[in-house]
Formats: sequence, C-alpha cells, structure tokens
Amino acid sequence: MKAFYITTPIYYVNDIPHIGHAYTTIACDVSARYKRMKGFDVYFLTGTDEHGQKIQVSAEAKGKTPQELVDEIHVNFKRLWQVLNISNDDFIRTTEARHIKKVQEIFAKLISQGDIYKGKYSGYYCVPDETYVPENAIIEHDGKKLCPDCGRELIIMEEESYFFKGSKYVPALIKFYEDHVKAVMPRIRYNEIMSFLKGGVKDQSVSRTSLKWGIPVPGDEAHVIYVWFDALINYVSALGENNFARYWPNVRHMVGKDIIRFHCVTWPLMLLALGYDLPVEIIAHGWWTVDGEKMSKTKGNVIDPFKIVESYGLDAFRYFLLREVPFGNDGDFSELALVNRINSDLANDLGNLLNRTLQMIKSYRAGIVPKNEDISPLSELAPEILSRVDEAMNEYAYDDALKAIWEFISRTNKFIDETLAWKLAKDPAKSHELDYVLLNLYEALRLTGLLIAPFMPDTASKIYSQLGINDEPVKLLYESFSWGAGAGTRINKSEVLFPRIDINEWQKSKETAKLEQNSEITIEDFAKVDMRVAEIINVEEIPRSKKLYKLEVDLGYEKRTVCSGIKAFFTPEELMHKRVILVTNLKPVKLCGIMSNGMILAASVKHDGVAEALTLLTPFDETIPLGSKVS
Repeated sequence: MKAFYITTPIYYVNDIPHIGHAYTTIACDVSARYKRMKGFDVYFLTGTDEHGQKIQVSAEAKGKTPQELVDEIHVNFKRLWQVLNISNDDFIRTTEARHIKKVQEIFAKLISQGDIYKGKYSGYYCVPDETYVPENAIIEHDGKKLCPDCGRELIIMEEESYFFKGSKYVPALIKFYEDHVKAVMPRIRYNEIMSFLKGGVKDQSVSRTSLKWGIPVPGDEAHVIYVWFDALINYVSALGENNFARYWPNVRHMVGKDIIRFHCVTWPLMLLALGYDLPVEIIAHGWWTVDGEKMSKTKGNVIDPFKIVESYGLDAFRYFLLREVPFGNDGDFSELALVNRINSDLANDLGNLLNRTLQMIKSYRAGIVPKNEDISPLSELAPEILSRVDEAMNEYAYDDALKAIWEFISRTNKFIDETLAWKLAKDPAKSHELDYVLLNLYEALRLTGLLIAPFMPDTASKIYSQLGINDEPVKLLYESFSWGAGAGTRINKSEVLFPRIDINEWQKSKETAKLEQNSEITIEDFAKVDMRVAEIINVEEIPRSKKLYKLEVDLGYEKRTVCSGIKAFFTPEELMHKRVILVTNLKPVKLCGIMSNGMILAASVKHDGVAEALTLLTPFDETIPLGSKVS
C-alpha cells in the first residue's frame, strides 16, 4: 500500500485560531480523507509551535511561565480541530520530549559534520516574526526600516550565534527543483523560490542568546536553538524511527504563502545536509480577506471559525472555503457569499435532488430501490467524473474537484426533468422505464455521497443514512463502487440536508446586529431590561450541542426553560440549586429545537478572544426571595 504523509504548518500558539488556520487544516483533512478512500496508507500531522520570544514576553506579562502559558492556550487549536471534524493522526507540540530530543540530535549531528559552526551575527531583526531580515528585503519608510512581511519596525541585533552552512547545499537544491517542477506548487511560488535561490543564499543564524524560551543547543546551553530551525523539525520528530521509514519518502507540506521560504529553502537545505529525502510537494495557498479588506484585530473583522460553524453549520463552511476560490489564490470571505452557496449549491442542487429522488422511490416503489441494468447518461458520465475529481485532487485543485461533482449533481437533476418519472408512474406499461429512472437516480446519489465525503463527511453520512446504507462513506474505497449495486435497498425517511436561509430575514438580522453593536443606550433603555433572581432546578444535556445546557429555572412565581452556553465550564451537579440572575423579558428564541425563554447573566475571562473561565452572576444574599427584581 502506497504511503501518503501530509502536514499542516505547526501553528504559533500566541495567535487566535482564525479562518486562515481553518483553511489550511481543512484542505489537508480533505486530501487525507480522499487518499484514504483511494486506498493509500495515510498519515496526517498537525500541531503547535510553542517556543520563541513572543511566547516568553507574553508569559512574563501574564505572570506565568512560558510552559504554563502554552499548556493553557494550545488547546484552542485542538478544540477547533474537533469542531471542524479534522481527521489528523497526530498532534505535535514543540515542547514535547520527543520533539526536543530529535531537534538536539539533529543539531548535534550537523555540528559534528561541520554543517553548523559558531560565529557572530549582526543585522536587522523582526521581533514579531522572530527572524533576521536580509538587507535587500528591508522596506524603508519615513526613515524607518520595516519588515517586508509584517510591516513592523526592525531593530539592530548583534549576538554570538551558531550558523547553518546552507549555502553549501544550494546548488543541489536548485538541481532538485529543476528536475521536480511540481515540488513547489503553484507554479508562481516555484518561480519565486527558484529566483530567490539563484540570487544567492547566505549561511543562516540558527541560535539565539537573547532569549531563554527554546531548546538549548546541546553542549552549549547559553544558546537556544532558533525557533524556525526547531519548528521545522516537527515533521520528522512526530514520526519516530519506525514511521519515518514508512512515511517520510512520501511527505507533502501545506503552508501559507507567507512562510514558503522557510519551507522551500531553509527546510530542504537542512534535509539535504541530513541526507534525507526532500518533500515530494510543498503546496502554498493564498490569504483570505474579509469583504474586500485585510483581516486585522484592529478592524475587528477577524473571522472566528467557531462562530461561523455555529451559525451556518460545519459542512457548509468546509464546502465554501474550498469551493469559493482556486487553491493557491487569495480569497475573499463574505457571509453573504456563504449564504448564497448554501441556498444554491447545497439546499437547491444537492438537497432537493436527494428529497425528490427518495420521495419518488417511496411513492412509486414502496421505498425499495428497483433493479435495472440499462445504461444511462449518468452511468456513462460517472467514470469521467471520478477521473476528473482524481486529477483535480492530485493537483490540490479542490475547487475544480467540487465543480466536477456539482456538474454531476446538475446533470442528475436534469435527468429527472428529462425522464418525467411522475408521468411514467401513471402508465403500467412504462414500469421498466420507471425502474430505469429510479435506479439511476439512486446510484447517482450513492456515488455523490462518496465523492463529497472528504469535503463534507457529516453530510455524506446523512445522505447514506437516508439512502438506507449502513456504511460510513469515508470508510469506503472509490474502487469498490459498482453502478447498480444499490438495487434492492430499502430507503429511510427523507430529511432536509440544508434548510434554505431567507435572504431578506438574514439581511435584516445583520443590520439589526450592526445597529445594536454600535449604539449607546440611555438609562431609560436600561430600565427596559427586566432582571430577576432565579434558581436552577433542573439541568439536561442537549445531545446536538457541545455548548448548551437545557435549564429549568424557578422564579418563584413561575418556572421557565432556558438554553445556556455554559456546558464547558460547569457540570450539571455544580449548577443544581444555584441562584442566578435571569433576564426575563428577552424575546424567546429556538436553540437546537428548544424554545429558550430568558438569559442567565455571567462574566467571562477571555484570552485572545476565547473564554478561559466563566462566573455566573449570583445574589450575594442567598436569602433574597426568588423573583426579586435587580435594578
């Protein structure tokens, strides 16, 4: 079985998980799932980069050790991967013993063979990016020297340093890239890297004495190994000795275009010095803007994947990210564009196809898929679609793969209109033709479930469940699909896959939210809020929600049901008989199918926009009667 090893970059823990992190990781996940369904032996790695100056400074500001800080915040990424249904085989942290051991082994090996040596380094240094900037790359503005990547002002640093003799291996790397033009994708990035290499590469500083939070240089602990040299080795240290031989010759790295020099120059030069195989492919994707503007914390337009998934559903988000722009290009995220994709592609094209087909099988064949062996336009088209999807996936052209799948869905919808099954059903003499139509529609949906499984695994499972198939699509192989094999299957009840979003109501809600966010209130406005003392008398889990509890609260004069997003912070036992402050005149809203009539007040402690602790507001005097008004 051929191996396929794919990695995300390891994400810096001093950052908030955002759409860029989600994009890279979802793309890797789709490739990993696809290759598993093609019969490959897949290993999928992600993780967090936890060393460096920014972590050290941030920890000191918070009165914590760097280890305490990274232990707390790396879970933000693990939690997001769970929410995004990421199928990674491993999650590595650069503070783990297995990684530290491997980094020091590699550093010592390169010293022993003369590829790392000690010297002095001085130059312009970017603190946020933790890198020295070459003179020819510096941007000068208003008399200041700025980083070409982040735009921040550079400082001059001079220190004793160990250097990696990467320049020695540049000719070999150029030769490798000339022989393997797809080793860096897309082509525009390949050209950029070749131009950089041919312009000359100096030996690189790979240690620091100015900070302590990092991996010590073996035998010289006054030096800490440079964070990028340390971080890149994660792709090797995660495998261990046994898995290295099994997977490394087939490694693919997926990264953002801002870090391709580290991955396409520094890392391959290190690998050449070590005598390791170079990555088969390094795939660089573009950046996301939001409604045409660059994402920034200052503008407040950073897209929170947690909120988008909660508002629109996971598979809609996964589909949109990979369908909206060609992979490798920059993309623009727009909630309106997402809503339009949900309504057109997911609700209209796919959802209606499933509902119409199942309804006809139920009405005309008592829910049993009929048998028919006649060749149809759909059965003839299927091999071509499978081939086009495979070609696109091998090029990481996710949008092209999805376009091909949706062409097949559109052709299937057209097949319904061409064959007019409802008319055939009225004529007993047309029974054979009706079987032909229903069988081919069913098989088209069975194949569609397989095709979309890497992109939308939950949706694929729902389709298969409604089709009456017990297998999980992501656990099947494409080569095992046989047109017509679904005959005789009893279908299940049809359910809506993607409810349509009323665009007018959606726009009104967005306008209202914007007004509420930006408006001040008067004392008269505040007086309209009715807050009262209540007691929690029952707590229930909501199976469909990771955040919400269903609470029954007693106001003294009445009991109410309230859904509250506090599951991550309290057990049911901790909440029982607790007195809280309830907003009682909030407009009721349906959450996870439950009508919530009120809101419990709480205060949260947040780090980088993520709640780390939460305290319920409670009356100081426990004897105050239930229903007492707070004013």
